[in-house]
Amino acid sequence: MTEYERSRVMPALPERVFDEAADVGRLGEWLPGDLHVRAHPGELPEVTVHEDRTDDDVDALLRTRKDRLRLEWGTKDQDSYGGWLQVTGVDGGASEVTVHLTFRDPSHDPGEHTVQEALDRSLHRLEEQVRLRVEGPAG
Repeated sequence: MTEYERSRVMPALPERVFDEAADVGRLGEWLPGDLHVRAHPGELPEVTVHEDRTDDDVDALLRTRKDRLRLEWGTKDQDSYGGWLQVTGVDGGASEVTVHLTFRDPSHDPGEHTVQEALDRSLHRLEEQVRLRVEGPAG
């Protein structure tokens, strides 16, 4: 089993950051570019994840826990992969977002360098998305 975790501070209240991260229709705006989540109306927590690297579609679960400002996900029929995103408040009205990934099946793990880069890019993209929502397009 391999685990990875990254955090980033974002310039908005935790509830705003969480709402942006948890918007299923906009996940593709901050997730790694080679992952695509398809959620069908009324079927959550069940989603389909397509991974460009392997060209596979995988049945997965995505749970939103708004009361805890937490997203949780993982493969549906096997316990090969899972993760969570947690938003917490920090001083000055900002938030810290932590993403944690667990690969229980080594064949699903693309490697530390690839995962850490993807997490950094994803958190940066989420921060930009949040910043646009809070400040507006004019900055």
